[in-house]
Amino acid sequence: MAVNFQLYLDACAATPPHGEVLAAMASHGLEAWGNPSSLHAEGLKAADLLERSRLELASLLGMARGEVIFTSGGTEANNLALFGICRRLPPGRLLLSPLEHASISAAAYQLQTEGWQIDLVPVNSQGIVDLEALADLLKPPTRLLSLVWGSSDVGSLQPMAEVSSLCSNHGVLLHSDAVQAVGEVSLDLGENSPNLISLSAHKFQGPRGIGALLISEAVQLQPQIFGGGQEGGKRSGTESVVLAAGLVKALELRQQQQPNLANKLADLRDFVKCKLLKLPGVRISGAIEPSLRLPHHLSLLLSDSTGKPFSGRSVVRSLARKGVACSSGSACSSGRETANKSLMALGYNETEAASGLRFSFGPWLEQKDLEPLPALLEATMAELEAARSA
Repeated sequence: MAVNFQLYLDACAATPPHGEVLAAMASHGLEAWGNPSSLHAEGLKAADLLERSRLELASLLGMARGEVIFTSGGTEANNLALFGICRRLPPGRLLLSPLEHASISAAAYQLQTEGWQIDLVPVNSQGIVDLEALADLLKPPTRLLSLVWGSSDVGSLQPMAEVSSLCSNHGVLLHSDAVQAVGEVSLDLGENSPNLISLSAHKFQGPRGIGALLISEAVQLQPQIFGGGQEGGKRSGTESVVLAAGLVKALELRQQQQPNLANKLADLRDFVKCKLLKLPGVRISGAIEPSLRLPHHLSLLLSDSTGKPFSGRSVVRSLARKGVACSSGSACSSGRETANKSLMALGYNETEAASGLRFSFGPWLEQKDLEPLPALLEATMAELEAARSA
């Protein structure tokens, strides 16, 4: 698939929409442009496509029972999960990990102003949640745990089945931000799975502006957007039928590529990792064991010949001038020159945590595309070190 960049390594931020997705959306846009709440023929066409998309999404993710709520993306899905649960319950304790996306942590600290107690579940040096500490924290007054399935910053995959079992045994609801995991790893949505799951289409070559919150049976949400009572009364506003169909098409295509794609991306990641770790001043952050990391994710820390960390943002800007698109962390926070809180939670100091660099890979890449990367990063680090001593 042709893409308009030299070397795009920022799949965790966004992915180029698949051509078949765009074609399907164009077709649906001509056929199902009506308001799905209308009772005439055009509205019924749109309503039919919307409900088929809802059922197909649940089926693709192996969700036997429950409900799919379409949202504007992962941020809205995360906010709806936290506010929708907590605002219909008496205030208690809400647990988070220190690796959560800003749409989780910011929502949580808003709830703190409304009387909720916020506690963080510790993680180890690879970013994996401490199950023993979690078991203790699940005791009353804990009502909800929100735990990211795969970390955008450090790539760590959580043992979600074990976490789900612990939460179930303690009568605590579990939400997971699975935005980075859906389409990349197989999600087991069987008996030991979260009660609520967030996802977003533009992470797996779907359209931007559409996501979903999956909720299991018997979970009650308080709506946060009021109006026409769409989405079963849980999310008012005219649904984006074509975007919802695009989300489903993208996930269908991605799952048809699995597990071959995950294996391919893990091989590309490991090829790059082996090359880059040979460079002085480059070390890996997050999970060391490949099975504990998102297959398309590589996070690094960079320092000069004296051991002084570089600014991750400076490295990203320099690489961009060389035609390499990458990131120094979550796209929703990388515009700010601050230490990465996820890296600090893994035990790095503030200066080290500002030196993070993330490469994330997609289906458009082949090994030959990545062969220039080590030399480009080495040149970037040499330029930045020379600038320091100038």
